[in-house]
Amino acid sequence: MKILVINAGSSSLKYQLIDMATEQVAAKGVCERIGIDGSMLTHKAGKKETVIKSPMPDHNEAIRLVLDALVSPEHGVVKSMDEIGAVGHRMVHSAEDFTESVLVTDKVMEVCKRNGELAPLHQPANIIGVEACKAAMPDVPMALVFDTAFHHTMPKKAYMYGLPYEYYTDYKVRRYGFHGTSHKFVAAEAAKYVGKDISSLKIVTCHLGNGSSVSAVKGGKCVDTSMGFTPLEGVPMGTRCGDIDPSVVEYIMGKTGMDVHEALNVCNKKSGMAGLSGVSSDFRDLTAAADNGNERAILALDVFSYAVKKYVGAYAAAMNGLDVLVFTAGVGEHTPEVRSRVAGEMEYLGIKIDEKKNYSGERGVMREISTPDSRVRVLIIPTNEELVIARETKELVEGR
Repeated sequence: MKILVINAGSSSLKYQLIDMATEQVAAKGVCERIGIDGSMLTHKAGKKETVIKSPMPDHNEAIRLVLDALVSPEHGVVKSMDEIGAVGHRMVHSAEDFTESVLVTDKVMEVCKRNGELAPLHQPANIIGVEACKAAMPDVPMALVFDTAFHHTMPKKAYMYGLPYEYYTDYKVRRYGFHGTSHKFVAAEAAKYVGKDISSLKIVTCHLGNGSSVSAVKGGKCVDTSMGFTPLEGVPMGTRCGDIDPSVVEYIMGKTGMDVHEALNVCNKKSGMAGLSGVSSDFRDLTAAADNGNERAILALDVFSYAVKKYVGAYAAAMNGLDVLVFTAGVGEHTPEVRSRVAGEMEYLGIKIDEKKNYSGERGVMREISTPDSRVRVLIIPTNEELVIARETKELVEGR
C-alpha cells in the first residue's frame, strides 16, 4: 500500500508518498505561498528535484498540483491515482474527544472544527487540507493523526492547572501537549536501540527545534509533557517565550499600551531565542554568534539549555528514575552545544556524555553519545513524524 501523508499549514502544504511495503519515501515536497503571489511546488522523487511555479489561490489547487506531480510522466512515481491506497493527515488538536487516530468521517470533521478554537493558528489549515483531499480523492480512505493524542495517557495530576475546576469542565482548559507523533516515534526507536521492551523503560524525549517540547515516557506511555494548553508553554523556543509568570503579560500591556492580542503575539513570535539574543531564532546563527563572543547569544543558549535540563530532572523525579535520554528534531539532532549544556553536570542522575561522540559522528542516523559507564543511555534519534502518520493510517484502513 502507498500512503500519501499531508501536513497542511495556513499558506503551505507538505507531503510525502510512502510505500508501506518498505516504509521508504517514494516522493515528497512542499507547496509554498498558497493564496499569495509567487506560489510554487518543490517536488522531490529520488535524487531529482522539480520546481513548479504556478498560481495556488487555495489548498484545492495545491492538492491538484501535488497529485499531478505524483502521476506526471516526467517526475511522477505512480502511474495513476489508483495506486494511492490511503491518505494520512496531520491534525493538531483532538481536545478530549479522540485519544487515538481515527478515520475521516463527516462526524469526526465536525468535532475537529469545533475544536479549532483550541488551535486557531493550525487546526483550520489542517481541516482545509483534509477537505481539499476529499474533494480531489472522494473514494480514497483517509485518517487523522493528532499531535495531542500521545499525551492523553497523562494522569490528571499532570494535566490539570491550578485554576477554578469549572474552567476545565466548561472551557476545556488543561495541559494537552504537542509533538506527540515525534515523541511516540523516538521513544519506540529508543527501546529498539537499547534492546529492551518499552514497557520496562523510563525515557525522557527532548524534541528540540524552533518549537520545542520535552516528554516523560514511562512504560511506553506519556506521563507528562512540557507544552500545555497551547504550544506556548514549556521551554523557551525559537520565538516563543515558554514558561513565564502570567502577570508579566498584564504588566507589559500596561507599560506599552499593547492589547492582549498584541502581547500574546510578542510571546509567540518575538520572544524566545530571537528576543533574548537579538540575533536570530535559528540555532545555527546563535551558535555562530556565541562562538564569536556575542554575550546575548551565549545567554540565549544558556537559558534554553537550562530550561530543558530542569525538565529532564523533573521528569526523572516524576518517573522515579531514568533509563534513556533522547534528543531529536532540528536542534536536538544537529546542535551539540545544546546537548552538552543539557546533559552536562548530570552525573548525579547517572548521565555522562562522551563529548567526542557528541561533537562527531554521522548526522541523520541514530547514535549513542553516552559514555560506557553512564547509567542512562543518551541517544540522538532522527524523528519521523510522517512515518508515524503513515503507519497509523495503514493500521486504521486495514482494520476497517
